[in-house]
Amino acid sequence: MELKDRLKQARKNAGLTQQELAQRAGIKQSSISEIERGLSRTSGHLIKLAQICKVDPVWLAEGYSAVHDRIKEGYKILPEANAELLGDLSIWDHGDPLGEDDCEVPYYDQVEFSGGSGMTEVVEIADRKLRFSNSTLRAAGVDCSSAACARVHGRSMERLILNGAAIGFDLSDTSIIDGEIYAFNHGGMLRVKYLHRMPAGAVRIRSENSEDYPDEVMSAESFLEEIKMLGRVFWWSTVRRSPKRN
Repeated sequence: MELKDRLKQARKNAGLTQQELAQRAGIKQSSISEIERGLSRTSGHLIKLAQICKVDPVWLAEGYSAVHDRIKEGYKILPEANAELLGDLSIWDHGDPLGEDDCEVPYYDQVEFSGGSGMTEVVEIADRKLRFSNSTLRAAGVDCSSAACARVHGRSMERLILNGAAIGFDLSDTSIIDGEIYAFNHGGMLRVKYLHRMPAGAVRIRSENSEDYPDEVMSAESFLEEIKMLGRVFWWSTVRRSPKRN
């Protein structure tokens, strides 16, 4: 298939006449006509024409896709990078002195009341901390004095936040912004969910895994009575065990 055929196919699939395509591209209709009649085998407007017709510019210009295997054409595609090397991990142990840029934040967890009542409460665990760099917190718009951490249990937020992931949240940021993730104390249960405001002060509680964990809607009165906001989640991380280990 030659350029003239590819452009004609792309234009027709986009539902455009030569005149309409030319107007959108800001060129003369004769320029489109010359390409489609094979009188011109190149154009400085191919990228623009491809964008308008919503096709791959490389396909339009050369006849193959930028994301397709080009080996048969004598080309080799380099794999696309989707990560960036930032440096080595900074390893620290409990009791190590804080570095100049280090900040220790408190750890919250759900603990059971004594006596086997089954009742729980979310409290700060005095002897557990997690370290962040102040530069990381500043990048997230969080002050060290307002940061705290916890661990997610359950699969309601997968695939985004895995079971067992550590999260960081901002104790000073408790005003609900629709679609943001928050940590909150729900009657002694530590929960991490999307929150959405609704009419009359109601709040929708939404899980990432919404198929298995349907939305919950709480009235304004119930939300104020049952929920204690902990803060907006700004960070999460998961350590994956080696599959070779039990």
